[in-house]
Amino acid sequence: MYFINMNSKYLYIMNSKLYVLPFLLLIKILTAQTHLHQIPDSLAAKSFDYLDEKIYENNNDSTKASLYLYSYLFKAKKESNWKEVVYGYQNILHQSPVKLRLQYADSMIHFAKRSNDQALIGSSFLSKGIVYYSQKKYNEAYNYYIKANEHISKSGDKYLIYKVKYNMAQIKYYLEFYDEAISLLKECIDYFRNEEPRPYLNSLHSLGVCYNRIGDYDLCSKTNLLGIQESDKLKIPEMKVFFEHSEGINQYFKNNFNTAIKTLQDVLPKLNSNTEFANESIANFYIGKSYWKLNSPSKAIPYFQKVNQTFNEKAYIRPDLKEVFELLIKYSKKKKDLNSQLYYIDQLLKADSLLTDTNKYLIGKVHKEYDTKELLIDRVKIRQQLIYERYYDIVFIGIILIMFLVIVYFTYKHFKTKKLNKLKFEELLKKIEEKNVPKPRLEKSDLLDVTPQAVETILKQLEKFEREKKFLDKNLTLAKLTVAFNSNSKYLSKVIYHHKDKGFVDYINDLKIDYLINLLKGSSTSQNYTISALGEEAGFTTTPRFTNAFQSRTGISVSYFIKQLKKGKI
Repeated sequence: MYFINMNSKYLYIMNSKLYVLPFLLLIKILTAQTHLHQIPDSLAAKSFDYLDEKIYENNNDSTKASLYLYSYLFKAKKESNWKEVVYGYQNILHQSPVKLRLQYADSMIHFAKRSNDQALIGSSFLSKGIVYYSQKKYNEAYNYYIKANEHISKSGDKYLIYKVKYNMAQIKYYLEFYDEAISLLKECIDYFRNEEPRPYLNSLHSLGVCYNRIGDYDLCSKTNLLGIQESDKLKIPEMKVFFEHSEGINQYFKNNFNTAIKTLQDVLPKLNSNTEFANESIANFYIGKSYWKLNSPSKAIPYFQKVNQTFNEKAYIRPDLKEVFELLIKYSKKKKDLNSQLYYIDQLLKADSLLTDTNKYLIGKVHKEYDTKELLIDRVKIRQQLIYERYYDIVFIGIILIMFLVIVYFTYKHFKTKKLNKLKFEELLKKIEEKNVPKPRLEKSDLLDVTPQAVETILKQLEKFEREKKFLDKNLTLAKLTVAFNSNSKYLSKVIYHHKDKGFVDYINDLKIDYLINLLKGSSTSQNYTISALGEEAGFTTTPRFTNAFQSRTGISVSYFIKQLKKGKI
C-alpha cells in the first residue's frame, strides 16, 4: 500500500510485505516475461499466499524474488484470475523504476476492468494516481483520484474509501487548500486509528504539517508529540523521525532557531539519502534558514548549497525551498561574486520553470522576491558585466565617469533641495511670528441657508474647541464634533469652510500641526522625541498621516524642522 509523506511531496512505498529490490531485479523480471513461458514444476501447485510469502522472504535475493514475482503473475494469468493478475502487476510496480510504473499501473487498470470489481478498478486507478503524484504530476494525479473515487464509492470498501481521502488530502495540501486537507485527514485519523496503525500515523503526521502551514504552531507541536507517543505505543519506531522532522521545522516558525537547528541536525543522520532525499533537502533548508535568522550566513550557506545539490541531482524543488536561490543570490551579490550570482539566478529560473510545469495553479500563489522578468534582466546585466571585466580599463573609465556624473547630479540636487527647504523654513518662521494670519473669505451667499445665529454659535464653539485643544483627540470625526456642538454636519462643514477656508480634515490637521510646531519651538525636550511619539502627541492615528500632514502644512519635513530648531534658527 502506498502512502505519501506530505512534508516532502515524495512518494514513500510502505508495503507490509514488499521492499524495494535492486534495479537488477527489474531486468530479471523483464527477461523472465520474455523467455519464461511456464511456471517451474516446483511452483505450479503453490498458492498465491505461498508465492507472496516467498517474495517477502527473498526480498534481499533478486534472483529468487524475481522468479516468485513472475510465477505469481503467470499463474494468475493462466487461471484467468483477474484479481490476482492485478495484484501481480502491483507487486512488480512497487519494485520497478519510476519511469516504468505507469506501464504497470495501466496493466492493473486493464485487468481490473475485466474483473468488473468496482473496488479493484478503483484501487487500480488510485495506484496510477499515486504514481503520477510521485512523479510530481499533480493535476494528473488528482484526475485519477477522482476516477478512483467514482468506483470505490460504489464498492462500499471503507479502507479504500479512506485511502482515497488520504491521497486527496495530499493534493489539497499541495494546492494550499489546507483547511480542506485538514478536514479529510481528520476523517482518515478517526477511521485508521483502530484499523490500520501505519496509515493512522501517516495521517497524523500530515495533519501536523497542515497545522504548521495555517500558522497554528502550538497545535502542530501537540500533534507531533502525539505522533511520537503513538509510534512508540504501536511499535512503529521508524515513524518517529518524521514527527521529529516536522517539529524541527515547526520550531523554526516559532522563532526558536537554535532548537530548530539541533532538532533537524539530529534528524538528518536518521534519513536515508536515497529514499528520503526530499525530507533531507527540507531539513537542510530550514537549518540554513535558522542560521540566516541568527545572522550567521556563513553557517547557513553550506546547508543552502546542499539543497541546490539535491535540486541538481534529483530535480526536487517545492515553492518554499525556492527561497534558497534568492538567499544565495543575495549572499553572492554581497560578496561581489558575479559568477555565483549568475549561476544562482539561472538555478532560480530553472526552479520557477519546473514549478510552473508541475502545477500551473500553485505557481501564481507563490511569493517571489525575484519575478522571472527581473531575473532575466539581471542575468543579462551580470553577463555583460562579466564581459566588461575582460576589458577592465574601458569598464573602469566608464564607471568613474558614471560615478562622477552621479555625484554631480546628487550634489546639485542636494544643494537645490537644501536651498528650497531653507526658504520654506524661513517662510514658516514668519507665519509662526504672525499670530493672526489673514484668511480669505468666501461670498456670503454660501451661508444663505445657515442663520446668522447658528453661524455665531458655531464660531464660538469652534473658538472654545481650539482653546481647549480638543482637536488632539485621535478619534475625532465630523460626526462626533457635530454631536458635541448640537448642530448638524452640513452647517458645521459650511461654517468651517467659509471662515477657515479649508475642509474639516485639513482644519483639524492644521490645528494639530500648529500645536506641535509651538510645542517644539517652546520645549527643547520635545525636540528629542521620535517622529512616532510626536505624531502621538499631536493626536494622529498613524505616523505616515502625521508626516504627510506636517509636509502639507509647512512644506518641509518634520526632521528638517527639528534639525533647524536645534541649530538655533529660532
